[in-house]
Amino acid sequence: MTITETAPPATGASCCAPAVALDPEVAREIAHSFKALSDPARVQLMAIIAAQPEGEACVCDLTGPVALSQPTVSHHLKILVDAGLLDREQRGRWAYYSLKPSALTQLAVSMASTSAPALGR
Repeated sequence: MTITETAPPATGASCCAPAVALDPEVAREIAHSFKALSDPARVQLMAIIAAQPEGEACVCDLTGPVALSQPTVSHHLKILVDAGLLDREQRGRWAYYSLKPSALTQLAVSMASTSAPALGR
């Protein structure tokens, strides 16, 4: 049995072009969200908030479960808010956090969709 080589594709054609290309700005936004979720304490905080019967949690109730100080928990929560994953509501002295409606679903949808036409076509 012999193996025959085929000629390279004609100029301008690509044999290995990616099927889709993600708009650079969309990629930056997605990366920002994933970066916010890259810390285990932040993932824990998201899970704790999601598990609350009211769908929200006071920062004062989040320090114990993650065994971190209140300033550290507040810092992690700010990162999650800035990434668009949590909503924050100030009530007097305390801040209450809730999952942003469908934020994680939107993150998954953004990964699956594209904003730019496929490369090489």
